[in-house]
Amino acid sequence: QGPISGVNKEIAVLQCHGDCDPLVPLMFGSLTVEKLKTMINPANVTFRTYSGMMHSSCIEEMMDIKQFIDKHLPPVD
Repeated sequence: QGPISGVNKEIAVLQCHGDCDPLVPLMFGSLTVEKLKTMINPANVTFRTYSGMMHSSCIEEMMDIKQFIDKHLPPVD
């Protein structure tokens, strides 16, 4: 695909990963976030891990996602 340029280089990214995920090992999440940081502004990339979380979600992750959405997306009326 084409290179990332312009406003897309400043996009905010939240990547979440459980440290006990048996389907997608944490190492792959770490490699992915490092690659993202070479493609877009690394200051805009957040990588969160969740202790004991498998290939699922948890309340802490959902709260982090809510905070990310509230910060980066306009409110819906």
